[in-house]
This record gives sequence, structure tokens and C-alpha cells, in this order.
Amino acid sequence: MRVLALSSGGKDSCYAIWWALLRGWDVCGIITVRVTGEDSMTFQLPTVGIARLQAGAGGIPWHEVEVEGDEATEMEELEAGIRNISGDDYVDGIVCGALRSDYQRTRVERMCERLGMHSFTPLWHHQADQHMQELVDHGFDVTLTSVSAEGLGGEWLGTRLNLNALDRLRALAENHRFNIDGEGGEFETAVFAAPWMDGRIEIKGSHHSSGARHWLEIEQADVV
Repeated sequence: MRVLALSSGGKDSCYAIWWALLRGWDVCGIITVRVTGEDSMTFQLPTVGIARLQAGAGGIPWHEVEVEGDEATEMEELEAGIRNISGDDYVDGIVCGALRSDYQRTRVERMCERLGMHSFTPLWHHQADQHMQELVDHGFDVTLTSVSAEGLGGEWLGTRLNLNALDRLRALAENHRFNIDGEGGEFETAVFAAPWMDGRIEIKGSHHSSGARHWLEIEQADVV
């Protein structure tokens, strides 16, 4: 099976890539969508540039597709980018780290139908707490890069998801009734090491805040 993987550089994308590699599939490229506008209903904005270093550390070709973030046109822009990347080479499908967003999954599936490819969403409706535990157990270095939920203050920025941090996150998620996997936008992540990567990514960055939202702006990143 020859596939392309959509990746924002976050925990779900990186896990989905690992899932494909464990099955012996040829992940022939990682595609990162860069939103040039202010927002997108489908794609993650912060720290997507880290995916380039992840791909390099995994020995997988990396591609960037720019979209404006307009709901009416962004999937057509991505589709055109994928056609350009795949060229005359046959690709069986697209791997995506969608968890529970019907909107995101449906849009990717429809795009894949037009491309004549299969859509693979291995984490679809994966139990949230189990998913977070598996990330820790399997050695994914997941770091919180943005928080915007009651109970998650700026002190969580840059927090590495280890067993202790996961226990604290569980307690906060229960007390403040937010999704422990961040699927509701409570937080976003970047992965600095994973089972399919050689070495780890080290960063330098600065913390920023606007109201209840806090985010980490990565200013320098290297694989060591």
C-alpha cells in the first residue's frame, strides 16, 4: 500500500503515520497544509512548520500545500496540490489523523473520491483517554503548544506529555469538563520525537497570550 499522509506536526497526525508504517505501508510523502489566511475550519494553524523536520527525521519526503483557508475553496486547493505531488506515480490513499470531526473526515473522504484514492483515518472514534495513554506508552514526545480551555493556563505551554502530566490533565479535564485529547480545540500539540523518527527536535520559542488563549511561537527548531 502506497500512501501520502496529511500532517500538521501534531500528535494525531504523527500517530496515524506510525500506524501506516507499522503495517508495512510505503508512506511516500508527508503533506503539510499551510493556511495563508487567518483561519481554517479544517486545518490546524500553529506550529505546522515542525512537520518538515519530523519528515526529515523519518526519512520521508515532505511537501507543503498552501491554501487560503476559505471553506469553499481550501479542499480544491489541497486536491490540486496532491495531484501535483503525486504526478504520474500511483498512490493508493491518504492517511489522516482525524479523531471525531465528521466535518474534517467527510471533506477528506470526498476529496479522495475525486482523486481515485482511499481515505484512511485510523484514529477515528479512538477512545480519548486510551489514545493519550498510548502516545505516552509508545514514546511519542508530545508537547502542548497552544491552550485555550478553562483550567489550562499559560503554565501548560511547553509541557511534555509524560505520565505525571497526563494524570494532571485527566484531573483537569474531569473537573472542567473538557476533552482530554483536545479534540474540541482545548489545546494543540507538536511532536518532537516519535518511534518512526531518528533523533528528536529541539526548539527555542516564546510564549504569547491573548485573553484565555496562550500559544508557543517556535522561533528555532533543529533535529539533534
